Amino acid sequence: MNRRMNPFKPTAGGEPPLLIGRERVIRDFDKELDNGVGAPGRIMLITGARGTGKTVMLTVLGDKARAHKWDVIEETASDGLCERLVNELRSKDSLIDKLTINPSISIAGASVSLGEAELSAKRMPETLRKAMSARLDVLEKHDAGLMISIDETQAASRADLIAIATAIQHQIRERRNVAIVFAGLPQMVSDLFDNEVIAFLWRARTNVLADVPVDEVEEAFAQTFEDSGMSIDAKLLSRAAKATAGYPYMIQLVGYYIWDTADSRGSTVISEEDVNEGIREAHVDLDNAVCIPELHGLSKNDKAYLKAMAISDGPSETSEVAERMGRSAKYAATYRKRLLDAYVIRQTDRGEVDFAVPFLREYLRERAEGQVV
Repeated sequence: MNRRMNPFKPTAGGEPPLLIGRERVIRDFDKELDNGVGAPGRIMLITGARGTGKTVMLTVLGDKARAHKWDVIEETASDGLCERLVNELRSKDSLIDKLTINPSISIAGASVSLGEAELSAKRMPETLRKAMSARLDVLEKHDAGLMISIDETQAASRADLIAIATAIQHQIRERRNVAIVFAGLPQMVSDLFDNEVIAFLWRARTNVLADVPVDEVEEAFAQTFEDSGMSIDAKLLSRAAKATAGYPYMIQLVGYYIWDTADSRGSTVISEEDVNEGIREAHVDLDNAVCIPELHGLSKNDKAYLKAMAISDGPSETSEVAERMGRSAKYAATYRKRLLDAYVIRQTDRGEVDFAVPFLREYLRERAEGQVV
């Protein structure tokens, strides 16, 4: 007997069966690849809170580029980002048979080893530019292009971003067949792209991945369950959709566990208990994968600020938060800034903040009485 495959994919970066609410972004990028050199959508910024599907989007856009026979390099921002890009660009076409890239650590001001040549961080923009140009020389002989995607961009060093921006800017000026997509938390735009060398990225097409309207979630659930051979009545379908609050990661969790619960008892008809159990399991996974890690490393006072916010059903006045903490507005402002910088909370209006991480309010409320967070 062949076991059916669960159509939902809640793992980090796992491509879901339906990219609900993201079709326009994918369609626009695909169209810009067709539109040729210089198309504005070939430089793209993707932002959104954790769990909104940024990594998934990079994967899908990379697949679109591959379908156009493009070369795709996928990286995640961390120490040594530019060295890895240079290495991959050159190794793609045996362009380093006379130059061996030795392991090195990327630290601003430190030197890196490229064979016998010692290059300072100041030389990296030139090194990356040459490696990119050489790779494009090869690709364009085959009417192909180069796409680079950078995930977790908020963790990139300024030196690496300057090198990447400089290299890409030169390729654009030379009308090369290149595309680059950056993904990261919303603060990356203000924190990292305010340097004059990186200023051209402000002209990039920005896509903010927000929560999905619940009615669209309901439609997607209905289609996905049906396509996978499961049936569910309208009332239960509506309840399942509402339980996600439109949060993309929760959509995958709820769908996965409801489907799995029904399948585990060998049924193709989803029951009320399947929905109840699926939602319970989804919340456990969400707490472990999102809420607990989000709180890990925060100070006692950071958490006190969040607990004071959690009392409100929606955005909180910063003055009210300070009052609930029993502290002065100036004292509380220190922790507000720390949480804003970490994008645990976001400013919704002047003097007003809300949770940037969905379901964190509910998590804190559930543990408010006599439990340590």
